[in-house]
Amino acid sequence: MSDAYDLDPEAREAADAVYAALLERIGEGAPERRLAPTRRAVELLGDPHRAAPVIHITGTNGKTSTSRMIASILGAYGLRTGMLTSPHLERFTERILLDGEPISDEAVTRNWGEIEPFLAIVDAELEARGEAPLTFFEAITVLAFACFADAPVDVVVLEVGMGGEWDSTNVADGQVAVITPIDLDHQSKLGSTVAEIARTKAGIIKPAASVVTAAQPAEALAELRRAAELTESTIAVEGEQFGVIERRAAVGGQLVSLRGLAGEYRDLVLPLYGAHQAQNAAVAVAAVEAFLGGGTAPLGDEALRDGLASASSPGRLQRIGAQPPVIVDAAHNPHGARALVAALGESFDLDELVVVFGALGDKDAAGIAAVLAETGAAFVVTQPDSDRAIPAERLAAEVAAVVGPERVQLAPRLDDALELARDWAAEGEKRGVVVAGSIVLVGEAMAYADDRGWNA
Repeated sequence: MSDAYDLDPEAREAADAVYAALLERIGEGAPERRLAPTRRAVELLGDPHRAAPVIHITGTNGKTSTSRMIASILGAYGLRTGMLTSPHLERFTERILLDGEPISDEAVTRNWGEIEPFLAIVDAELEARGEAPLTFFEAITVLAFACFADAPVDVVVLEVGMGGEWDSTNVADGQVAVITPIDLDHQSKLGSTVAEIARTKAGIIKPAASVVTAAQPAEALAELRRAAELTESTIAVEGEQFGVIERRAAVGGQLVSLRGLAGEYRDLVLPLYGAHQAQNAAVAVAAVEAFLGGGTAPLGDEALRDGLASASSPGRLQRIGAQPPVIVDAAHNPHGARALVAALGESFDLDELVVVFGALGDKDAAGIAAVLAETGAAFVVTQPDSDRAIPAERLAAEVAAVVGPERVQLAPRLDDALELARDWAAEGEKRGVVVAGSIVLVGEAMAYADDRGWNA
């Protein structure tokens, strides 16, 4: 991933200064339930969020993978894509993608310089009313819109940061609203039930939009159907209007056959592992059909094949070490952990596992550990480099209460945890290391592996 970054140290330093300025704002873990400040900022900038049509994506799991597949397919059609995603794995420029690559340091710095005075105006207006200034995510959303308008792009693939209704990305009007699987996550912010969470996420559905949704729990689907009816939007549901026909494992991923909204597509190469990624691919294909032809025209065979075959999703069931195998996955809730466990059993020939595990404070760490424990894995508990991380000692006690103390070791520093796990895996045949529980942790593990040339 780091190959895509600028090699100019001055440009890199300037972009890092942009990130430092963003970090001075209220963090992502404490979003403001509001849209007016983001609307005011883009209004002052001349409405860059209206410079290109938008495909808007929300859901609990699979947002980033689905977004990247959508962008990859659209790129194969010759469209220039802009994509906003979060969080990042190694550098914040990964959040703003142009044609699938992180924005250049020069471009992000230049656009930040242009929008910063307008952000300051909005901050001053907010503070005069006794409100919090623009948050980290509100500011980076405005920055992304500015970057996309500056590029310019033909289409924006816009991933929600949290929820939907009051997420800052919702100032945009998506002509296609995509909903990936909904489950419990961020309950303190989004609601304590799947129905409440779905209601918040359904807030991205705008009048007369095309809604494409993954298969959902009944209570979630009811909320999405209600929102579609109220906005006079169409809705296509996986398992009804489109879906996965069949799939089989292949070297480096899988072969999938999909039923779209307007056609069937057989034996597509998908270089990603797991049934959940095949499901994400079905959603992505339906979303592109809805965007390009209103769901009535089949996609071109060559473009679709090229687009899916070149799709990637860093940090999702990605092998970052070979001897012994080290696999990272961004599973950070029980739903994601279940998909990880299923894919490990199907796609990786490993008899014994050790999980390097860390989590943030707003996550169901015990629930994630309980699912991962079904593999029979031992755990090396560590701590991501985040002020929201669960302290390693406390997390180790929580995990031990779920899986038994004999299966848990404590290594608060990630480098120690990784080396401890790799040493164990290297001692036997068909042993492997899995890093999971936090996207922050996965990004740190990937950087550590890069530095040490594990795949060299």
